[in-house]
Amino acid sequence: MAITYLKRGKPDTLRIEENTQVRSVVEGILSDIEMRGDAAIRELSAKFDKYMPVSFRLSDGDIDALMNRVSPRDMADIKFAQAQVRNFAQAQRNSIKDIEVETLPGVVLGHRNIPVRSVGCYIPGGKFPMVASAHMSVVTAAVAGVSRIVAATPPFRGEPNPAVIAAMKLGGAHEIYVMGGVQAVGAMAIGTASISPVDMLVGPGNAFVAEAKRQLYGRVGIDLFAGPTETMVIADDTVDAEICATDLLGQAEHGYNSPAVLLTNSRTLADATLREIDRLLAILPTAETARPSWENYGEVIVCDTHEEMLDVANEIASEHVQVMTDRDDWYLENMHSYGALFLGARTNVANGDKVIGTNHTLPTKKAGRYTGGLWVGKFLKTHSYQKVLTDEAATMIGSYGSRLCLLEGFVGHAEQCNLRVRRFGGRSLGYGQAAD
Repeated sequence: MAITYLKRGKPDTLRIEENTQVRSVVEGILSDIEMRGDAAIRELSAKFDKYMPVSFRLSDGDIDALMNRVSPRDMADIKFAQAQVRNFAQAQRNSIKDIEVETLPGVVLGHRNIPVRSVGCYIPGGKFPMVASAHMSVVTAAVAGVSRIVAATPPFRGEPNPAVIAAMKLGGAHEIYVMGGVQAVGAMAIGTASISPVDMLVGPGNAFVAEAKRQLYGRVGIDLFAGPTETMVIADDTVDAEICATDLLGQAEHGYNSPAVLLTNSRTLADATLREIDRLLAILPTAETARPSWENYGEVIVCDTHEEMLDVANEIASEHVQVMTDRDDWYLENMHSYGALFLGARTNVANGDKVIGTNHTLPTKKAGRYTGGLWVGKFLKTHSYQKVLTDEAATMIGSYGSRLCLLEGFVGHAEQCNLRVRRFGGRSLGYGQAAD
């Protein structure tokens, strides 16, 4: 058995160097926001977005005026997409239950699923207006019951993008800001004189946004590390080079550093896909971004068997995994590390990105090894509680607690239990003594 790379992306050493540079830039920006607040936001917006409004927050009148610029067809399409996302998110929410159970006579344990109180949703849009990201973040937060949803997006060609603003408003955003990049997520997390801080940040973004979320984690919660788009196509000779090349470049056009990987057991398909990518890049209008992604981050890997392909796919843990083989459900059953699966040639990653209903904010940089993507459950906190209803239960649990606390040397802990044994069990028990 053998694994052959017909094309490799940049070596990890160069990628680490790029990440180090990004980390330093983000640290400086967040420190500036911490120190100077709104003044820093204004300067950063002028520097990076060439955008200097009177107010970054849109008024109701501003929002209405922008929504009136959206065509009826586009508005209908936005509403259709949001309905799909909302329906799936609601089904997920319905599957999450509060519980209460009597685990012993008189002992009641339970948990409640409580929405995060405030969320900042970042909607990318500097290069392409990411209308769909508003559905994925804002709509899902609304279904979860978040009471304050703040949404921020960069200006597009010098002004707010009407379709993005419409999607934010229709999705349920309570506050909408026209701010981009690190300054947007920094303002929402840190807060300024004009922007109250949120409890959680969600949404995808470029390498700088992803790094800002990483550095802000702990101060606020985050959904996951959702950096530049990644895609993998797992294919055998049941499909052709055109569909493989199209699906690879469809995600490579996101940005200059979006990894795209073909994983196949067909050398013929691999060679044909390389030729087809060259052909498509000559006619693709977004080749300016797709070409450097493919040249620097694209990979073609040929394996002997499906088992080898499975191992490689789980090791790479790509964000999007398009599976087009004679055994798609076998991959569904056996893959364990990825963002989302797209099974069969009839679906594709763009469906998931824009309309089908599953969330498109997904783990990147191998984070699929330990987390799934954004979903309604990310906006919920599961909090436990306990009740002891009878004197007999208080005495019984207290006696066990007393002995177990002293086993660890915690006398103060033991006395919390002992006090209940004395009061509710009527026992005479010396201070710091283990209950019988």
